[in-house]
Amino acid sequence: MFEAKIANGNGEQTLSRDIYRLGHRFDFFRMLSCYFTTVGFYFSTLVTVLTVYVFLYGRLYLVLSGLEQELSQEPAIRDNKPLQVALASQSFVQIGFLMALPMLMEIGLERGFQTALSEFILMQLQLAPVFFTFSLGTKTHYYGRTLLHGGAKYRPTGRGFVVFHAKFAENYRLYSRSHFVKGIEMMILLIVYQIFGHTYRSTVAYVLITASLWFMVGTWLFAPFLFNPSGFEWQKIVDDWTDWNKWINNRGGIGVPSEKSWESWWEEEQEHLQYSGNRGIIAEILLALRFFIYQYGLVYHLHVTRETKSFLVYGASWLVIVLILFVMKTVSVGRRKFSASYQLVFRLIKGLIFLTFVSILVILVTLAHMTIQDIIVCIFIFMPTGWGMLLIAQALRPVVKKAGFWGSVRTLARGYEI
Repeated sequence: MFEAKIANGNGEQTLSRDIYRLGHRFDFFRMLSCYFTTVGFYFSTLVTVLTVYVFLYGRLYLVLSGLEQELSQEPAIRDNKPLQVALASQSFVQIGFLMALPMLMEIGLERGFQTALSEFILMQLQLAPVFFTFSLGTKTHYYGRTLLHGGAKYRPTGRGFVVFHAKFAENYRLYSRSHFVKGIEMMILLIVYQIFGHTYRSTVAYVLITASLWFMVGTWLFAPFLFNPSGFEWQKIVDDWTDWNKWINNRGGIGVPSEKSWESWWEEEQEHLQYSGNRGIIAEILLALRFFIYQYGLVYHLHVTRETKSFLVYGASWLVIVLILFVMKTVSVGRRKFSASYQLVFRLIKGLIFLTFVSILVILVTLAHMTIQDIIVCIFIFMPTGWGMLLIAQALRPVVKKAGFWGSVRTLARGYEI
């Protein structure tokens, strides 16, 4: 909360006239000093994370378009030793040694290089890289969100006793949007990159390219639980699970705080969109469109559709998504109307849907020769697409509410959270 508060404040400063006027009045060196002691640090962290995204989506494009395979088999590139050395050194820098060098030099000059080395080793043992990589995500998320939508607000951090066990629901509320969602997105990108590139690429090359990114994914997904006191104590895990179940299923409403109900927290998480301008909403929609890249790229790499490059394949994938959403809506309506009075009818409907799904899957496997890899890729196609649709629906909230679909959007969002 403290990191979020400071990042929000720096986001507002970046948009302020004060920084603009100072930038115009200062000479170059004073301008650099002002930049690095105010908003520069946060802007640099934002650029760092955006670079990771650009790198991953660039790799996804290369592997799905077949360009990477063509380039790797090109003699001019394959036998180019200086290029290979440059790529290897880039991987070495990526792991983070270059970032640690200024700190080592500073401690070395102040207290001797033996002390600097011992402190550096001690920091690794204390999992400092894990902590600071996680902190990077917090700064980036809240700074970037303030740049797009504004809406910095005071967050009461308190001065309580810090060594206590945080419940899973609390960790989820704090880090869901800033870390967990982004971590899962990066993880899917890395898995897709591995699935479609392993036939022509060596394991060493894959590790050198993605080692630092896998470290970032692991950190963003698991750091809060790693640093949580009694995080792996079985009784605490059981209590956290019960508490989270209660939180996710509680209905929201007026006067219900976000700590008691998922619905209240979900509404709170979208507050920045309600006060955002048209530019912020358009930017949010354009950023959400990146999730459809998965769908467009992957749908032509299924074993079933590999022979054809027709645009109808992409259209058929949207038809499948609409069908899945219709089934989910049917189950939701059935639960509301039949689950209390007509439990047998409701269970029959669910059973019928399940049998239909299994029979379609069997037909695809036997007649269309669908493989296990195809099923995994299908999950990677439809999951991110649904999330992208959710983000667009949240950005266009007034329109969606007017059309009467807001209840369905909330149900779908709850499913994704679970």
